Formats: sequence, structure tokens, C-alpha cells
Amino acid sequence: MTNTIAILLASLIVTLFVLDRVLGDGAGTLFVARELAGLIGWLAFWR
Repeated sequence: MTNTIAILLASLIVTLFVLDRVLGDGAGTLFVARELAGLIGWLAFWR
């Protein structure tokens, strides 16, 4: 991954977080965080 692609990807992610916070009151970010925590717990169980 080149630096240009990494910077563009990081700026896209930050932009999506800001838009979610402004337009959706952070509900999407909270949902993704909860699902990621569940996935980590599920993966830890199967390890």
C-alpha cells in the first residue's frame, strides 16, 4: 500500500465518522463498534 492510498483511505474513514456524528448522531459508529466487539469475542472463543 502506497502512502497516497493510505492517506486517502484514512481521510475517507475520518470523513465517514464525522458525517455519521453530524448526520446520524453517531449511531452507525456505535453499531459498528458493538458488532466488532462481538466479533472479537466470537473469534476469541474459537481460538
